Amino acid sequence: MPKYVLMFVGDDQEWESQPKADREKNYGRIMAWWDDLVKSGVVKGGEELKPQRTATTVRRVNGAMKVTDGPFVESKESVGGFAMIEVEDLDKAIAVAKSWPGGDVEVRPIVDHSAG
Repeated sequence: MPKYVLMFVGDDQEWESQPKADREKNYGRIMAWWDDLVKSGVVKGGEELKPQRTATTVRRVNGAMKVTDGPFVESKESVGGFAMIEVEDLDKAIAVAKSWPGGDVEVRPIVDHSAG
C-alpha cells in the first residue's frame, strides 16, 4: 500500500500569539485527530517540530559544508510537523489531509525503492 507524508504548514507567530485557551483547544483537536488515525492504523509515524526559530541549516557553499542558525529559507510559514500515513491511493491521502484540524497540509508520496 502506498505511503505519503503529510507536512503540516503554518505560521509559528500566529500559533504562539493565540490566547492560551484557544491554543489548548486547537491542540486538543489536533491530538484527537492524531489519536484516531493512529488507532485506525493510518498513521505510521510522525512528529511535531519545534518552532522555525530553533532551526539550524547545514548548506554546501563552494564545496564546504557551512552551519548557520535559522531555517533554510526565511518564510512566514514553515513545516511544524509531519505524519507518515499508509492509505490506498492519493485520493485517500488527500481525504486524510482535508480532515486535519490545524491548517494547511502538503501531501507528498514516499518513494518506494523496492518497487520495480
